[in-house]
Amino acid sequence: MDYASTHKDIIEKCKKGNRQAQFELYRLYSKAMYNVCLRMVNNEQDAEDLLQNSFVDVFTKLHSFRYQSAVGAWIKRIVINNCINYLKKNRLYIEELNDRHSDTIFDEGVSNYESPSLSVDKVKVAIAHLPEGYRVVFSLYLFEGYDHKEIASILDISEATSKSQYSRAKKKLREIIVSTV
Repeated sequence: MDYASTHKDIIEKCKKGNRQAQFELYRLYSKAMYNVCLRMVNNEQDAEDLLQNSFVDVFTKLHSFRYQSAVGAWIKRIVINNCINYLKKNRLYIEELNDRHSDTIFDEGVSNYESPSLSVDKVKVAIAHLPEGYRVVFSLYLFEGYDHKEIASILDISEATSKSQYSRAKKKLREIIVSTV
């Protein structure tokens, strides 16, 4: 399947201002993009606002879409950029790596902790309780597929800080889950 040309007819109609096609593109991608927003900002109302603003951007910038990637990936990039800009504007806090934390970059790997009472909902709740900096790096790395070099560039932090934030997020996530199970 050629993902770059997926939904090409809808996109072309959107470029011409067809409202029905715009609604269809929104319908196809809004739920997934809302989930990205919610993971990034951890607030339903802010996620809804960011989703709407992102789709305004999508429709105003659609003329620049050249089918070099899947439209979903292009939309996701707009959504993530809007979320990051929102977080930066609202003072995203990411603790910079320094010598006293250098030994925590590569702390223990994934825990062998397993519990029959562990559910997706419990993990979602635990992620929502992560400090903002941890949650953003964790989401970008684990859910959105960015590597630490890309995250460092996006968030204007060092690659070591991204790795440290991810490591700390995993550790904190385990603590939250263990304390609630």
